[in-house]
Amino acid sequence: MLAELLPDQVFALLLVFVRLGSAMMLMPGFGENYISPRVRLLLALTVTVVIQPALPQGVIPALPDSAVAMFLLILGEAFVGLFLGSLARILMAALSIGGMMIATVTGLANALTNDPTAAQQGSIAGSFLSTLALLIIIILDLHHLLLRGVIESYALFLPGQSILVGDVSQMITRGVARAFLLGFQIASPFIAVGLIFNLGLGLLSRLMPQMQVFFIAIPLQILIGMGILMIALPTLIGWFISGFQDVMLPFAGLN
Repeated sequence: MLAELLPDQVFALLLVFVRLGSAMMLMPGFGENYISPRVRLLLALTVTVVIQPALPQGVIPALPDSAVAMFLLILGEAFVGLFLGSLARILMAALSIGGMMIATVTGLANALTNDPTAAQQGSIAGSFLSTLALLIIIILDLHHLLLRGVIESYALFLPGQSILVGDVSQMITRGVARAFLLGFQIASPFIAVGLIFNLGLGLLSRLMPQMQVFFIAIPLQILIGMGILMIALPTLIGWFISGFQDVMLPFAGLN
């Protein structure tokens, strides 16, 4: 019955589209909220039509006999796509974490702005770093690496086979830990300078109690933070790109 309603070729395109579309819904650059949903849908359909014939023979299973089996198969493909997209999105969260640390150290934590990549309010430093990192990812063609990771995932997650939930959970946990580590590495120059700066202010307040240290510290704190950001920005983005590649390259079969 299902074979009459849904030809094998259409079913194969549907399975590839479910995995690819689920991943692109969360991937940096493809799944941003400011991109029209129609554009994202059209892009996912186009990429599906391109990569489906390139997949090895026998990877896409035949159409199941029952509707329940077909639903479970589609649900498994959506789970794999969401896992791949979530992993890339978690790594992007490192910039928001590092940006909030930077804003706290430089005295800009209360100045929140809209973060287009996180689709919520965030620190000015985090929004700037997220937008810049997304631009670098596109310039370096790392978004192609994400798409290749989805294609190569068919060697790890065959459609119709049971998903190793324990391994997936462990990978997500490692991704979260790596995101926090990258966020701390990005903010480490600011934390080190801020610690020295605050120690100096503490000594100054003890030596000269009549001086209004607060009114002197805030402008200097912001000025020093902007100076460190201008000097260390290439290194900060380099740390993030290196960490992003280290996590995503194994999925693309390049490591």
